[in-house]
Amino acid sequence: MSYNTSAEGSGSRNTTRTFEFGRTHVVRPKGKHQATIVWLHGLGDKGSSWSQLLETLPLPNIKWICPTAPTRPVAIFGGFPCTAWSDVGDISEDAPDDLEGLDASAAHVANLLSTEPADIKLGVGGFSMGAATALYSATCCILGQYGNGNLYPVNLSAIVGLSGWLPCSRTLRNRIERSDEAARRAASLPILLCHGSGDDVVAHKHGEKSAQALSSAGFRNLTFRSYNGSRRATVLKRTVKEQEGKRGYRRMYNG
Repeated sequence: MSYNTSAEGSGSRNTTRTFEFGRTHVVRPKGKHQATIVWLHGLGDKGSSWSQLLETLPLPNIKWICPTAPTRPVAIFGGFPCTAWSDVGDISEDAPDDLEGLDASAAHVANLLSTEPADIKLGVGGFSMGAATALYSATCCILGQYGNGNLYPVNLSAIVGLSGWLPCSRTLRNRIERSDEAARRAASLPILLCHGSGDDVVAHKHGEKSAQALSSAGFRNLTFRSYNGSRRATVLKRTVKEQEGKRGYRRMYNG
């Protein structure tokens, strides 16, 4: 699936970017279908690698949708093309955000969720850049619109982010404080963030700062967990084991 976005270029001309998303992989629930989560991979990865892992988790009531990001030049790799949900030149609070790319990816996620049955709870999760895109989707849902002003069409019930960061963190609090409805939504949306203390790609401090920014912006139902070690399957499986033991996922999706 492709998305076209327009932005003003030099003078009065507009520039158009087209985003071609890759293959989507679906893991069907083994039990009664109660929730659907779009799970977003990290930079340079693809949906199939996560669908294989998610299929092994003891979560029989969740349907997982694992899309693949567009292949595009990425500034942090010197312009080398790879799969990425948006462009990124640096992972820090002061780095510029690729709003066009973020909006296109958030719209793709919303489109994947828009055909789910009305009684199914919807969520977005991800790893690394996928976690950043999941958090961006959360802010679009809370504000009711994408960064470009278009309406956000789905209601999210939960967000999960592993080893990620929060895009557009500098302006989030002011935007939410301008709307009583956005503040109400932010206070009730469950968010689970997990980060490995030894993460050498997205430093643990970025996860902590993201959690602090979300909390400051009014996200009251936020859990941040740190783990020894670094990344991916280890953090994910430990998270699921711990949350299952506490019935954490059930609380997320059944209120």
